[in-house]
Amino acid sequence: MRGQELPTPALRPPAPRLDGYREDACSLADFAAQIAMGREAQRVQFAHSVVHGIALYECGTLRDALEDAAARARLFAEWVHVLRDGAGAIVLRHAYDDTAPIDAATALFEAIIGAERAQGGAGGDHFAKAGANDRLWNALEKLCLRSPDVFAAYYANEFVASAAEAWLGPQYQMTSQINVVRPGGAAQQAHRDYHLGFQTVDEAQRFPAHVHTMSPFLTLQGAIAHVDMPIESGPTKLLPYSQRYAPGYLAWRRADFREYFEAHCVQLPLEKGDALFFNPALFHAAGDNRTADVARMANLLQISSAYGRAMESVDRVAMCEAIYPVLRDGVALARFSAPQIDAVIASCAEGYPFPTNLDRDPPHGGLAPPSQQALVREALAAAWSAEKFYAALHHHAWRRETGGSAQAG
Repeated sequence: MRGQELPTPALRPPAPRLDGYREDACSLADFAAQIAMGREAQRVQFAHSVVHGIALYECGTLRDALEDAAARARLFAEWVHVLRDGAGAIVLRHAYDDTAPIDAATALFEAIIGAERAQGGAGGDHFAKAGANDRLWNALEKLCLRSPDVFAAYYANEFVASAAEAWLGPQYQMTSQINVVRPGGAAQQAHRDYHLGFQTVDEAQRFPAHVHTMSPFLTLQGAIAHVDMPIESGPTKLLPYSQRYAPGYLAWRRADFREYFEAHCVQLPLEKGDALFFNPALFHAAGDNRTADVARMANLLQISSAYGRAMESVDRVAMCEAIYPVLRDGVALARFSAPQIDAVIASCAEGYPFPTNLDRDPPHGGLAPPSQQALVREALAAAWSAEKFYAALHHHAWRRETGGSAQAG
């Protein structure tokens, strides 16, 4: 596979439609065609091997490339090509050649999970039944506050940092969640990930087609293996090249697409210290743990672009408090039309439910907790008093706070 030219731009996915995407217009034939085009498109030079179309990189052989500016640029370009136009996933073998930081972090994560279980915590999960796994939300902050030394040793990893920078550029933001799937743990449903993957079909259809194209470039998904993961332990099921299908954020819930996924997905065994990175638009799902004795632990990294932020800090709680009586009276006296009410809410309240504290504000009953805008609409629809709304608003804000050092211990 070495020494081949990277593909021409003609092999990239087609330009997004100007009239948007609809779930009922998604085509399984077009999906399969994009997957076939991806197989033809992918070219790699630095990969140690390719298994099921997924490029595997031996980190011990990448050190020289990362230290040479020209080679580093070529390697980064290759990773972008694979994540965007090729299989959509890469595996960095032995990203942690010394697994002592992994073991130290594992011990702390297990202690935190035990403490949270003792306190009665049972947070929801994405794409799986609540309680089926041990899910440790905001593991990044909890590890850092409990043991800064272990945190520093764990995240002082040039390969993890390089993968993030290759896809997102500098100034990216790290978050992480620990997922432990115990023997007998059931598989997730096939899905796409954050951002648009966490929206309902109706919400996702409201976004124009170019936003569907943009969404994968805002996030990089990763998983660091904290234990050896043989196939029977259920490492992530992947459908190579599926990220190329632009309407896929609407298609992944459809039965025919999920059946195609189950018929064509692949799994790779991972060793402790390996790191998997993939395009968030790749169809994927955690697998069944069919072992008798492997508790499959992975640190799920969700790394975000620096550009996913507003320019100014705004106190939207105070704004919602100020505007609610006006909106409530406007509804009661028919001073505003429904579109006008929506316009005022959109310019005042936070419409996106993330980031949040998923310990306090878990995704029960869906993929995301309710947003501040949803709370305002609920209050207006039920004609809540100002006092009731203020109390609910502040409780909503509290649920989104991390809780500081209290959560670390």
